[in-house]
Amino acid sequence: MNNLLRLQEGVARIIEDDPWMLVRDLEAPLPAGKLILPLARWLENSRQQALWLGPDDDVESLKPWLAELPLIAVDFPSFRDGRGYSQAYLLRTRLGWTGELRAIGDVLRDQLSHMRQCGFDSFAVRADKSAEDALKGLAGMSVLYGRSVIEPRPLFRRR
Repeated sequence: MNNLLRLQEGVARIIEDDPWMLVRDLEAPLPAGKLILPLARWLENSRQQALWLGPDDDVESLKPWLAELPLIAVDFPSFRDGRGYSQAYLLRTRLGWTGELRAIGDVLRDQLSHMRQCGFDSFAVRADKSAEDALKGLAGMSVLYGRSVIEPRPLFRRR
């Protein structure tokens, strides 16, 4: 996957050798290797692979398989579609999932800090954008006022 950033021990890095291949086509034959399949195809075929969630997919439906999933990707079909933030937050907080959570699709530098606050720890930045430039987006805000996956206490409780 090109332009992949991953947080490793709290530090964002560009990943050159990601073994996962994103499969978007619901009908094409599956290639060999580690695949990230759409949820519907993952349910039909190959639960040993990773999966990706579309904006309309229900994260609660994954509860029986969370312990065996190595990676869940959340698709942002447009930067204006914020449903993926909610899916990530629910996976991390309500369902307690701790595996790799990857943002895919229309992922841009300006979103990365907010995605991190919702629980994402890897980011497939849009192919026409610079991964080096996107790293700066993970620096984000120096002070967060509200609660997040990273810091569940609001600012007034941190004193």
